[in-house]
Amino acid sequence: MEHSENLFRLGTESAFEVLARAQALSSKGKNIINLGIGQPDFKTADHIVEAAIKALKDGHHGYTPANGILPLREAVSEDLYFRHRARISPDNIIIMPGGKPTMFFSILMFGGPNTEIMYPNPGFPIYESVINYSGSKAVPIKLEEDLNFSFKAENVLNKISDKTRLIIINSPGNPTGGVIPRQEIEILTAGLENFPKVTILSDEIYSRMLYDGRKHISLLEFPNIRNRLIVLDGWSKTYAMTGWRLGFSVWPDQLLEYATRLCVNNHSCVNAPTQYAGIAALKGPQDVVNSMLNEFEQRRKFIVDALNELPGVYCKEPGGAFYVFPNIIKTGLSSQKAQDDLLEMAGVATIAGTSFGEMGEGFLRFSYANSLENIEEAINRIKKIID
Repeated sequence: MEHSENLFRLGTESAFEVLARAQALSSKGKNIINLGIGQPDFKTADHIVEAAIKALKDGHHGYTPANGILPLREAVSEDLYFRHRARISPDNIIIMPGGKPTMFFSILMFGGPNTEIMYPNPGFPIYESVINYSGSKAVPIKLEEDLNFSFKAENVLNKISDKTRLIIINSPGNPTGGVIPRQEIEILTAGLENFPKVTILSDEIYSRMLYDGRKHISLLEFPNIRNRLIVLDGWSKTYAMTGWRLGFSVWPDQLLEYATRLCVNNHSCVNAPTQYAGIAALKGPQDVVNSMLNEFEQRRKFIVDALNELPGVYCKEPGGAFYVFPNIIKTGLSSQKAQDDLLEMAGVATIAGTSFGEMGEGFLRFSYANSLENIEEAINRIKKIID
């Protein structure tokens, strides 16, 4: 076969590779505790499931508009105003099959030869993968451990060149759980006024997952960049709906038609019953979200304390999401070696920091989207290996 060379530049998401290895070991009888996959260990709430079932019984079996059904886009618009006081027309909202299509479309719109796209590193691996695939140069924004895995806005602004087309921001972040402080966001958005041709993609998929009284700072709150801002959010993490494949994005007027055309060319539309489930999630009781966050908060406290008691391990307390990103440099192991040893020898699935970019060397990602009992057992197994 003679295929396009850009296929060689396409990366992957290691969490799914580790999941497959963990499942293979489980099938051979090995007991595996999975702290690798970023997926809430809670069921989708009953009222959300029932809404999808009702939609099917009511005959919602066909295509929907490419940008999503109007009642769902209206519900998203209302939610954005309630949470961020941002007035967003339903016409500027596109319903997506998860969060990745928004990343993919955004990067393809602005990537290409002789262009640069900035992205967080360590960061969600699909950013760098698709930037490379597009032919653009991937320019990392280093997330500093000393800054709780955030950045100084001035450092980001200083990296912008005449080739920069897109900047990707992710807060709260995967894999670190880092949260960008309001002060840095304000400096960044103000500084971007000097670069009117640069577009921003703000990945806010963990916007409801914050701890210690933190409030999410959405880039939608800054009108000076609204005309070149793309926002990614969705239901997967907040409502334990990862397998439903339901997300949404906010697009500026000048990109809206192109984004809709990409939907038509790529997936046509999101399946109808899932969209009605999305309405039920946004408009229904939110106690399930709050109880899940309370549980995550307890796990976060436990896993941070427990990891910090392990020899050679140092773990910052994350401000959001459901990940910790401990520093393992003093163990003498590389990230990949530590990941493999913990899986094979301890039966604990984690993800090497290098899966999230070269600046992740010396770190591991743990997901605490697992029971407290399993987390405690995993730490005990890891301690035995280290000892």
